[in-house]
Amino acid sequence: MFNRDRWKEILEVLTSNWFRTVLTAFGVFWGILILIILLAAGKGLENGIRADFGDIATNTMFMWSRNTTKAYLGLPKGRRYTYKLDDVQAIKDNVPNLRFVSPRNRLGGFQGANNVTRGINTGAFAVYGDYPEIINQDPMTITSGRFLNQSDINEKRKIAIIGEGVRSSLYDKGEEVIGTYIKIQGVNFMVIGTYKKKSNNGDGVEGMKEIYIPFTTFSQAFNRADNVGWMAITANDGSSITAVKDKIISIVKQNRKIHPDDKRAVGYFDLYEQYNRVESLFGAMGFIAYFVGILVLLSGVIGVSNIMLIVVKERTKEIGIRRALGEDPWSIKLQIVMESIFLTIISGMAGITFGALFIYGINAVLEANGPIDMFLNPSVSLEVVVAALAILVISGLLAGFIPAQSAIKVRPIDALRTE
Repeated sequence: MFNRDRWKEILEVLTSNWFRTVLTAFGVFWGILILIILLAAGKGLENGIRADFGDIATNTMFMWSRNTTKAYLGLPKGRRYTYKLDDVQAIKDNVPNLRFVSPRNRLGGFQGANNVTRGINTGAFAVYGDYPEIINQDPMTITSGRFLNQSDINEKRKIAIIGEGVRSSLYDKGEEVIGTYIKIQGVNFMVIGTYKKKSNNGDGVEGMKEIYIPFTTFSQAFNRADNVGWMAITANDGSSITAVKDKIISIVKQNRKIHPDDKRAVGYFDLYEQYNRVESLFGAMGFIAYFVGILVLLSGVIGVSNIMLIVVKERTKEIGIRRALGEDPWSIKLQIVMESIFLTIISGMAGITFGALFIYGINAVLEANGPIDMFLNPSVSLEVVVAALAILVISGLLAGFIPAQSAIKVRPIDALRTE
């Protein structure tokens, strides 16, 4: 296989007709290039969508109250109800494999009335009453100071953690924030920390125009008693929040006297379920990319096989002479197969190289001009390159097998008579 004369012969055969060889190689080159580009594009879209999820705990569901749509136990339909802290405790006590159950209340929000002041500066911001574990469910980066802790909850401290968007609205540039006071609907709160996090709309500001205060302080300062606006519930690693979702909803319905068949009374968003749908989409995209790329590559391999049949036909007399001189049929078959594999691998490696350069160029453009929405860092893993090389080797074998079989079937006497 590693005979010098054999490789010299392979090069002579492939270079005897440059134009034909290049056209043949282009089919394989184009097929592997398309495969690499499709996989890279799919990975770029996957990276962009995953970045949209950010670091948020994906094994989480969010639950809020809505109007009932069925009468139950003497209570009318259309009734508006509110979750209570008892519901939170009931969920913790009766549903296994839950990591966090975080009650939350909210005040104000986007385009609402100005509810926060500092000196002559005012703004309309979303104010959340939360427990410390919410930072594990909706991660953020603390840029100065600290976040909430359990002592803040127990002592009902009037403290606040503000987003960088709030800071830029209420404070001068470079002004010290920690230890200052802001008023939320007339109640003073001391700022103990600032944060930043990725916003859902990607503008980097609106997602940081929020203020966090202790849940217990929120309830006392704004007369919410034991009411809960909504909950964030996260399952343990290895468990699915989707699997226990129905049980959680059932407990809430029982506590709030909601008809068991009322499908619309409890509002929820199952992030884990949505994330799994996206994961399935990634799998389907990968399958389509491989399917289309391999089909295009297969057309190139068929071209190689056809050309090798022509080459064998042209060398019929040569093959007859070699057979007449006693060369082993296996040696002739190996020669044809090696020519096919060599041509396939060379053209395929060129396709991989051009694909890598193309991906590098796209990443350079994205880095220079900023990422396109939902498209980030297209790339192809080393495993994919290895798989592509394996496909090339197998393709070369298949492309050379039929011509090789055709070559050894020629009888030496018939071959010598061929003009």
